[in-house]
Amino acid sequence: MKSIILASTSPYRQQLLKKLGLPFLAVAPNVDETPVLNESAEALVTRLAHAKAHAISEQHKQHLIIGSDQVCVIDGEIAGKPYNYDNAFKQLKRASGKQVTFYTGLCLLDSTTGNYHVQCEPFNVYFRSLRDKEIETYLRKEEPYQCAGSFKSEGLGIALFDRLEGRDPNTLIGLPLILLLEMLRHHGYNPLDN
Repeated sequence: MKSIILASTSPYRQQLLKKLGLPFLAVAPNVDETPVLNESAEALVTRLAHAKAHAISEQHKQHLIIGSDQVCVIDGEIAGKPYNYDNAFKQLKRASGKQVTFYTGLCLLDSTTGNYHVQCEPFNVYFRSLRDKEIETYLRKEEPYQCAGSFKSEGLGIALFDRLEGRDPNTLIGLPLILLLEMLRHHGYNPLDN
């Protein structure tokens, strides 16, 4: 069996992948994540998921490489990681009372053959109407500045929502495990077979 590599240093993606009980290595892909002019959210995340997996394939032959990327769309505009308090406050203020769609691109690349499968998994979040004080308190408590959408749904971020809608709640954290398991089974990897 080929070794699995996660083309990401995200602790959130690593925690999710650990749930499957399959051994893997995490490697930083070093990819420019700048969107292309007029690129849709789906095109952006699938392009970057593939680019991340491909970026480490030359140094890691004989592997299955997982690449993933995520953005959220608020009012038709792509919103990425906020990186600081002010940007996070603005993102959450814009999302207040609205449906926000998260797009997560997932790529599984076989570095031996160069064959890959890439797909986009959407997930909808319906935000409550948030008061400024709630946003301030939330940001002070969780500091979600490295998270697309400015929240951690696996933590206190759940308090920001009315409801969630999608096939796999792991998608919201950045790694759609149901889709990943489908891809892995095509390569003979099934954690339920061991």
